[in-house]
Amino acid sequence: MNNKVAGTLQMMAAMLISGTIGWFVVYSGQPVTELLFWRCVFGAATLLVVCAFTGSLRGKLTLRQVGWAALGGVAIVLNWLLIFASFSRASISVAIAVYNTQPFILIGLGAIFFAERITAAKLAWLGIAFAGVLLIVQARPSAAAYAGPDSAYISGVLMALGAAFFYAISAIVTKKLDDTPPHLIALIHVLVGTLMIAPFADLRHLPSDYRVWGDYVVMGAVYTGLVFALLYGAIQKLPTHSVGALSFLYPIVAMVVDFVAFDHRLKPLQLVGSAAIVIAAAGMTLGWSLNRTKAFPQA
Repeated sequence: MNNKVAGTLQMMAAMLISGTIGWFVVYSGQPVTELLFWRCVFGAATLLVVCAFTGSLRGKLTLRQVGWAALGGVAIVLNWLLIFASFSRASISVAIAVYNTQPFILIGLGAIFFAERITAAKLAWLGIAFAGVLLIVQARPSAAAYAGPDSAYISGVLMALGAAFFYAISAIVTKKLDDTPPHLIALIHVLVGTLMIAPFADLRHLPSDYRVWGDYVVMGAVYTGLVFALLYGAIQKLPTHSVGALSFLYPIVAMVVDFVAFDHRLKPLQLVGSAAIVIAAAGMTLGWSLNRTKAFPQA
């Protein structure tokens, strides 16, 4: 099996697993802080094994590298807290759709911190994505599971936007660590997360139910350790455009899972808004052109 095929299979597996995380968070019924704390603990244990196996623990890190990685860890944990909390407020489908605005936030941060040029095409895709968010905000979920007050729905949408912002921050920080093994960065992230969330976790009253511990192990070992290992393995084998294209399996799977598991049907405005965000994010990531003459030159 060549590298491209192996990388494609790894990326697809990572996105398929990631697409079910919203269902798992809601189904487990565990408090977000508890779930995230043990996610970090068991994720760290799994990634430690992965780092040892891949040789990522060899060599030394400078204080600068550790500092940047720790800052990225803070951002990624805040991202997790917000996106998990948004699932029960705005629904998995809506939260994941809004979360996919992260490429546009990344563009804005890149322009601010790296003086990266924002093209007219990127601005056009940004406008489409923004319109999609507005359409989503105008609608309300139809499923009984999400029949809370309007304020809860709006707060869920805002949490998903906040999660996208912190994910973009983490990505910007990670760009400064291009000479650091990616699995090691992920390990530092979850170690930082363990320290961040420990004061809020109920460590005096540990669960006695084996199912709860099973939820924690699955969240840490599978949704963190395994997914990170698959994702970074794919990134090392595939060109950027392939990674970007395959990453859009994530929102599609999440929406299908939300429909199958919770019978959540998007309203027309939500469906149009979600499609607008996903298409705009795909267009921007893959470099699609809105100018048909340029995109399809005639002979």
